[in-house]
Amino acid sequence: MDKELNEKIIEINNLLIERFGIPPKNKRKPDPLDLLIATILSQNTNDKNSYKAFRQLKNEFPDYSLVKKAPLTKIKNAIKVAGLAEQKAKAIQNLIANLPGNNSSSPTLNFIKKMSNEEILSYLTNFKGIGVKTASCVLLFSLRRNVCPVDTHVHRTLNRMGAVQTKNPVATFEIINKNFPEGIAHSFHTNLIRLGREICLSNRPKCNLCPCRRICKFNEKNFSNSAEPQPKEFMLLDNV
Repeated sequence: MDKELNEKIIEINNLLIERFGIPPKNKRKPDPLDLLIATILSQNTNDKNSYKAFRQLKNEFPDYSLVKKAPLTKIKNAIKVAGLAEQKAKAIQNLIANLPGNNSSSPTLNFIKKMSNEEILSYLTNFKGIGVKTASCVLLFSLRRNVCPVDTHVHRTLNRMGAVQTKNPVATFEIINKNFPEGIAHSFHTNLIRLGREICLSNRPKCNLCPCRRICKFNEKNFSNSAEPQPKEFMLLDNV
């Protein structure tokens, strides 16, 4: 099964690259804590709003140690553009309050660089408000590990194409990352998100525009929605 799945992933990746190209990476490795907080802010909102919230949070709190004792209202006001402000503010404050660091040093996640992927996922998901998808984004975008995070778009598109048959993103993540093909996690993840946002929509997908329609197993294909998508190329986690 691993070999068959890997061949399917490689085939999908090649088709996506033909359509979207190889997505650009951040020229530098983002700080793991910055990346994690940006990913928390990205939950249930678009990339531009979450990026704006991230920049406003950094401007309001130039050192994360200031977040520890800040009134929750102040954190909420800084990030409100990203939505779910109270939930996200509590998750960020709880995270920072429980990281290594003291009065003379800023909180840091740099120590996880020496951990295995499994250890990092286990450590980060122990924090309230941080799930597998959020933690795995740190692995891919900050630590450059060959790990493919799975959000709703990745989960939906892979199930429709028949690469997996899973009920939730965590199950999809576990299956595809058992032995993920080397060197393509970033392009595969990023282009699948573009596919899900622009073409393989949850309702009325634009199947006639899909680069993967030849291999797709989705039984409810829709060929009536032919409107060209508006490109949504700004990717938050490649701009932290």
